[in-house]
Amino acid sequence: MSTAPGENTDLSDEDHKLVVLARGALARAETSTAAAVRDGDGRTYAGAPVSTNSLELSGLQVAIATALSSGARAFEAAVLINGAADDPGMATLVEISADAYAVLTDLKGAPIDRVGSV
Repeated sequence: MSTAPGENTDLSDEDHKLVVLARGALARAETSTAAAVRDGDGRTYAGAPVSTNSLELSGLQVAIATALSSGARAFEAAVLINGAADDPGMATLVEISADAYAVLTDLKGAPIDRVGSV
């Protein structure tokens, strides 16, 4: 479920932490987009896009893969900095946790939209 831009986009302290982590990944990787996720135990993971001749992953896919490989079994939330609701990682987020949501932000981390469970 997507809200209209600007609706339901106030960030909780936990979601703000995801923004900070995603912005850190964005800066380290020097990319224009990044993501962070919070698993069912409250642990957080960040990722930036990976693009090589043989591998193409969005930042959200990297963050989710890192979480899953670290033992995460569920997700509460994700933040996508300068990302879109059609990010290929969204399908995996919902596959693992149908009630998870994602906050889409601009490059500075200001919320634009919220997608998923309300």
